[in-house]
Amino acid sequence: MESEVGQIAEAVEEDLEEVTPGRAMRVAAALKAKGGDEFAKPGSIIEIKFVKGESLSLTASRLLALMILTAGGDAWEDRPHRIRKADIRRGHKGNERITDMLQELHRTLFAVDDKSWRGKKATLLFSLISRSREETEEEGGEAGWIEWEFTPDARKLIQASETYAVLNRQAVLGFRSNYALKLYELGALRLHRRQATWRGDMQALRAALGIPPDVYTDFAQLRRKVLEKAKSEIDQLAHFRVEWREIRQGRTVTELEFRFEPKGAPEVIETVDELDRHSAGRQARREGTVENVSVGQGAIPAPRKAVAGRKPPEAGFPRGSLRYGDDEAEFRSIGRQYGGGWDVDMIADGFRGHMGERLEKLRGAKLIAAWKGFCEGWVNRRGRPQ
Repeated sequence: MESEVGQIAEAVEEDLEEVTPGRAMRVAAALKAKGGDEFAKPGSIIEIKFVKGESLSLTASRLLALMILTAGGDAWEDRPHRIRKADIRRGHKGNERITDMLQELHRTLFAVDDKSWRGKKATLLFSLISRSREETEEEGGEAGWIEWEFTPDARKLIQASETYAVLNRQAVLGFRSNYALKLYELGALRLHRRQATWRGDMQALRAALGIPPDVYTDFAQLRRKVLEKAKSEIDQLAHFRVEWREIRQGRTVTELEFRFEPKGAPEVIETVDELDRHSAGRQARREGTVENVSVGQGAIPAPRKAVAGRKPPEAGFPRGSLRYGDDEAEFRSIGRQYGGGWDVDMIADGFRGHMGERLEKLRGAKLIAAWKGFCEGWVNRRGRPQ
């Protein structure tokens, strides 16, 4: 009898050990505790397939990203999550769009490869949201909340994900093309791999970006309406650049290969500046034209509030070693996380030489962004140490 009880206890312990969050959720928890605009989205959710003919709209994709940001490292747990409507609207008047976005998330079906009860290959269809509550009573201004729960199938995917993409909240909200947002997520997911590329045929590309089968059937149109627009937005708002190569059979494009490269420090600073600007005039700045914006016209989003957590250092970049001291801790942590195993002091020396006199003027968030971008670029150029 005791041996049977022992076997049952061991089985229960094994089950408990299996129900632990993967790397994606551990990173998500760490980023949320730190505070700031960066958050982790599980790779399993980024690479999830839409049921043929379906895809999320840009607004629904943004809402899903904000839900994952808000849930943080708890997204895999069987519990409700809550977010203010004000954090979703971002300057829009009225709540009707939030209702539409929630309903779209409820009814959109996703598909993953699975096994049937007989062990045969099967396709599992499910939605990401099981239930939601939206406060409908007006309390004046932006006081309302929504509450939601992820479905068991979604939580299982989120919990098991070992891959993740570090996304920027301001960038996610800044994209005006749904295809650009999808490609941004794919790029962020692959940026730190040995081969920061994505390759697929036209069917795989449509599935990855959520392009309906009957839209942009001519590749020249798809290049102009989807790829070129997505690239221009990503190059402006993301912490990396994207290029693609067209692989042909005869005159027909059969495959595409995308390559994602971290931006250099000066480009990262420009990106941080752009994300801090109002979206009005962003397209004109991207295209190099001039657009005058009247401050008194249109809805202006509220100023960004300070985020709880560690504030970016206001002092300049350290002149000595990054290995010791509290003042160097933030830079040391970033160097170790994004430096690919290279010596942090070696990267720091390269950073000082690359930035020159410009480094003396950098402070706060811009300095952190430039240092992180340089670390990513260092690994991209040199690979990982042997």
